[in-house]
Amino acid sequence: MAVAENWKERTSELDYRNQAFIDNEYVDAASGETFECISPIDGQVLTQIASCDAEDIDRAVRAARTSFESGAWADLPAAKRKRVLFKFADLIAAHADELALLETLDMGKPISSSRREDIPGVAGTVRWFAEAIDKIYDEISPADGKGLGLITREPLGVVGAVVPWNFPLLMAAWKFAPALAAGNSIVIKPAEQSPLTALRVAELAAEAGLPQGVFNVVPGFGTSAGQALGRHMDVDALAFTGSTEVGKLFLKYSGESNMKIISLECGGKSPNIIMEDTEDLAVAAQESALGIFYNSGQVCVAASRLLVHENVREAFLEKVAEFGTKMVPGDPLNSTTKLGSMVDENQMNRVLSYIEKGKSEGAKLSLGGSQVRQNSGGYYIEPTIFDQVSNDMTIAREEIFGPVLSTITFKNPEEALQIANDTVYGLRANVWTSNVNTAHKMAKALKAGTVNVNTTDGGGITMPFGGYKQSGFGRDSSLHAFDKYCQLKSTYIRIT
Repeated sequence: MAVAENWKERTSELDYRNQAFIDNEYVDAASGETFECISPIDGQVLTQIASCDAEDIDRAVRAARTSFESGAWADLPAAKRKRVLFKFADLIAAHADELALLETLDMGKPISSSRREDIPGVAGTVRWFAEAIDKIYDEISPADGKGLGLITREPLGVVGAVVPWNFPLLMAAWKFAPALAAGNSIVIKPAEQSPLTALRVAELAAEAGLPQGVFNVVPGFGTSAGQALGRHMDVDALAFTGSTEVGKLFLKYSGESNMKIISLECGGKSPNIIMEDTEDLAVAAQESALGIFYNSGQVCVAASRLLVHENVREAFLEKVAEFGTKMVPGDPLNSTTKLGSMVDENQMNRVLSYIEKGKSEGAKLSLGGSQVRQNSGGYYIEPTIFDQVSNDMTIAREEIFGPVLSTITFKNPEEALQIANDTVYGLRANVWTSNVNTAHKMAKALKAGTVNVNTTDGGGITMPFGGYKQSGFGRDSSLHAFDKYCQLKSTYIRIT
């Protein structure tokens, strides 16, 4: 699949993996039930996916526990685990076209994004954590003159991962790569909207040499498979990315079961602050447009609240609208398309309802606001900009997860900070300024896990990613990701 112009024709070459992957085998759901996997590109059914529930989760957890206790992976020398994960990354890269096409068909994002960003990002994530395996050192505590204190890291055991639909395989890799590198066995529950790439990559994990039972993927719905994983008494930790509402359920499941370790990366309502002294308004406007419209706004860190100084508001909004107008939703299988579909009909209708709410509460609709490409059978919404928004409006407070921008005006830095921090979320914030003092002061005062200055997309795998407040806790990416998947053991040896 090397010729981008033939993406649509190449869909006929795909062989969908639609069963659960448990103990290195594809198996039907124990109940025999399935659900439709519908492409948001055109509303057509791609395949029938195994609809797994508690019995299937239990099978997968047993396989993961058996593999962990055997030591086939957990006790494998670091250099050997590294080689297996490098081979896994190489196989992902070798199947990048196939995986990208599955991702686009399943989720509706442009094939250019899937092929150039998402799948290379997955392979890169696996390689990065593989390389880190033998770079993580244990510690010796300060001596007290009577003994030796050792602090060692141990894998937790069985790790559950419940991952979202907006970046289906990349968000899964953010969980499984460090969990595997640390020596754990895993059970992944992909989002029911987008299970295809996780199911396919499980086969590649086995081909790379991951021992039997180490890598399991169990598709199904959150109320059945997801809840069963969260409540399972033999799961040692669960990593979740998704809505704050569901994240709170996993905290409840943990408390009602075995108090498993929970790490959460939940919702966001990121402020994007344009100070009066922003050096290049055109650059800031283009990144602001991409910051909310990229992936059709289905991004947890989407720059959905535009806070702009009153003295540059009019000129800046004009530039943002200019870029937004150019981002026309198109066929995701066309390599020139920049904006794809919403993930499914429910999400499209949810976003449209927020747009109506914004209008009814008095915000001014200055761009877009409608469903488009209706004849395609898919689920598309054009870039939408609201002006004259107050921070107490619904569209400024709730995570819409769509291409909807809310514009709020401020008079001074103090007011900008007050508005920016007036949210239950704290995942990311962006500040645009040419004054280094302002940059540092704003960054320090903003209550967010990540603060970007003069960009809406900074950082990368070398920096920890996670949130404050109801955006969750625990960190993905960087060496800090290992903290979620390791147990610290203190050993004191008395010396006589």
